[in-house]
Amino acid sequence: MELIRSQTTTKHAVRLLVIAFILIAVITLRYPSLDYHYNNTPLSDSVSVEIHPPQTDAAECDISVGEWIPNPYAPYYTNQTCWAIHEHQNCMKYGRPDSEFMRWRWKPNDCELPIFDPVRFLEMVAGKSIAFVGDSVARNQLQSMICLLAKVVYPIDVESSPDERSKTWRYESYNFTLATLWSTFLVRSEQRADGGPMNTGLFDLYLDEPDPVWASKIDEFDFVIISTGHWYSRTAVFHERGEIVGCRFCNIPNITDIPSVYAYRHAFRTAFATIENRERFGGVTIMRTFVPAHFEGGLWNKGGNCLRRRPYRSNETVLEGQALEFYEAQMEEFTEAQRRGKKEFRLLDLTHPMNLRPDGHPSRYGHWPNENVVLYNDCVHWCLPGPIDSWSDFLMHMLKKEARRKIGEKAQ
Repeated sequence: MELIRSQTTTKHAVRLLVIAFILIAVITLRYPSLDYHYNNTPLSDSVSVEIHPPQTDAAECDISVGEWIPNPYAPYYTNQTCWAIHEHQNCMKYGRPDSEFMRWRWKPNDCELPIFDPVRFLEMVAGKSIAFVGDSVARNQLQSMICLLAKVVYPIDVESSPDERSKTWRYESYNFTLATLWSTFLVRSEQRADGGPMNTGLFDLYLDEPDPVWASKIDEFDFVIISTGHWYSRTAVFHERGEIVGCRFCNIPNITDIPSVYAYRHAFRTAFATIENRERFGGVTIMRTFVPAHFEGGLWNKGGNCLRRRPYRSNETVLEGQALEFYEAQMEEFTEAQRRGKKEFRLLDLTHPMNLRPDGHPSRYGHWPNENVVLYNDCVHWCLPGPIDSWSDFLMHMLKKEARRKIGEKAQ
C-alpha cells in the first residue's frame, strides 16, 4: 500500500513539473523581453498593446546619465499610422534611406527607464492638462506624444484660433487636455526687420517682460513644460527696464554686442518669476533643458549637415560652446527658482542624452529636393518616429515620481 501511494505521489509531482515547464516556455515566448512595446501594426478598431513585466523602477537615480542601447521593438508608430507628424519631421515620407535611428532606447547607468506606456499614461493624467510652452522643438515633442498615444486613442482638435502654432487637443474619454503655446523666446518679442545682418530676422527682445501668449494662459494647466533654445542664435536687440542694454550681431551703431547667453539666462529668470507671481497657477512647472543641434562641416546656412547614422557613446563627444553655456545658464536659474520654493519646479534634463543623437535629425529629408526652404539641412528638429519619442519615457517617469510625492504628502 505504501508503495502504491508513493508511486501515485511521484506521478502527480511529475505532472506538476511538466505543467510548470510548459507554462515557463509559453511565458518566455510570449514575453521575450522586459521591455514594454506595441505591435507595429496599423491602427484598427481594436487596440493591440503588448505589456511585458515591468522593469526596475528608475527611483531616485539620475536618469539623464547613460547610453543609447538597441531597441528592437521600436518604432511604436509609423508616418502612415500617425497624422500628427509635421511635414518637416516626416523623414520617411521624404526618402530617408535608413531606419536604424528609430531603434534605440535610453538606458541610464544606474537603473532602468521603462518604455512609455500609453495606457498607463492616460490613466495617470485623466482629468488633468499639460501645456508645452516654447518653439518648434516643443511642438516636435508634443506631436511625438500624440503619435505615441494614438495606439490607444486620438485627440480632438478644440482650438478655435486660426494660429496653427498654438493648438489645444482633448482626449475626451480621459478628460485630458494637451496644448502647445507658441513662444519662441519666452519673453515678449517684436520683429523689427525681416532680413537683418544674418538674414534670419532682427528682433527686439524685452528680457524683463514675459510673452503674454503663455503668461496669460498657464493658470488653467496642471503641468507646464517650458523650453526655448535655438531662436537665441538669431540677431536681436535686448531691452530691460525700457532701455536698450545691448544686442547680438545687430550691427547698429552705439549698441554694445553682448553674448546670446545673457539674454537666454534672463529669459528663464523672467519666466520663473512670472510663474511665481501667478497667484491662480497651482500646477507644476517642468523645465526642459536645451537640446543641441548637430551641424557638422559648416554652419546651418553655410553647408552644415548631420549625416551620422548611429548615436555617439557618452565617451565620444562632449557638450561645449554655446550649447554648454545655455545649459549652464538654464540650470543656474532653475536651481535658484527651486531654492526660492514659491512654486513647484521640476527638471526634464535631456541635454546629455540628446547630445549623443546626431543621427536623429531630418537633415535634407524634411522636404522635397527642389523645395525652397529656409533650413535645407535640418539638424535642429527630430525625425518622427525617432529619438524624440524617448522624451515621453522621461516625462512619464517624472509624472510617476510626482504622483508618489503627492501620496507621500497626503500620508504625512
